[in-house]
Amino acid sequence: MKSATFRQVKVFETVARHLSYSRAAQELRMSQPGVSAHIKQLEGHAGLPLFEQLGRKIYLTPAGHEMLRYSRAIIQQLKEADEGLAALKGIRGGRLNIAVISAGDYFFPGLLAEFCRRHQSVTVQLSVNNREEILRRLTENTTDLTVLLRPPENPDMVAVAFAPQPHVIIAPPGHGLVRKRNIPLQALASEAFIVREQGSDTRLAMDELLAEFRVKFNVTMEIQSTETIKQAVIAGMGVSFLSAHTIGRELELGQLSVLDVQGFPVMRKWHIVHHKNKRLPPVAVAFKEFLLHEGAVLIERLVGRTMPGRKARKS
Repeated sequence: MKSATFRQVKVFETVARHLSYSRAAQELRMSQPGVSAHIKQLEGHAGLPLFEQLGRKIYLTPAGHEMLRYSRAIIQQLKEADEGLAALKGIRGGRLNIAVISAGDYFFPGLLAEFCRRHQSVTVQLSVNNREEILRRLTENTTDLTVLLRPPENPDMVAVAFAPQPHVIIAPPGHGLVRKRNIPLQALASEAFIVREQGSDTRLAMDELLAEFRVKFNVTMEIQSTETIKQAVIAGMGVSFLSAHTIGRELELGQLSVLDVQGFPVMRKWHIVHHKNKRLPPVAVAFKEFLLHEGAVLIERLVGRTMPGRKARKS
């Protein structure tokens, strides 16, 4: 293995994580033949096959499992060396590695832009994923900080709330309930609901509410994209439970309406999360403090007040 390169190790770890050459090529921004060539070279150094193909799927061989363990250790050590050197530089010139759930799309770039304006020469590696992928990245230590609505139950994770997140029921402007006031939640049971997929933070918030009030929505469609859900509601296919932070533009344009439902908006909180044993680089520490002190105010400024003037229900 003396002739193996770090690039080969990195390519191998990515293929092993996805168990897919094409998805690894996408992440690494390489061609699929280029990924295959790196794997063949590493297998040549190892003297053993690292993957085996059964049908259309690939699997790690016993040698591949062993190689993955050492590959991740090598990658982590180099990452820690990079972080240690970055610590000597301080915030300026540091690299912020952060992941956020898709509902944060609508304000998070604005937060990052404000932070970078204050700390020039900071570079950002931002991943936007669903909850499951973000929790995996936390566990595998491939990100420094993550932003979630529902904090992980893992006791090894530190989660601190930094801003409120209101959820509302939305409908097309011509819906029969738009002009009604103080709508009981039970009255929505017969409506066609278009919702986020199981496991997403938005879906978890909705399911918690339904369990608390023992109400069941008529879910007719599950969609992984908030943007697609909004378009489906605009088209008159049903109503939805979504974050108020995601619908500001559509409300301004008159494409969507917020139903005046009893107890809404339902408030959840944004959390900044990291592993309790993670040695955060100075730029990550600075960004965490930035969110805790100014995140709520800046989010309000970025997304505007999109809620009806009702008292929110807190959880």
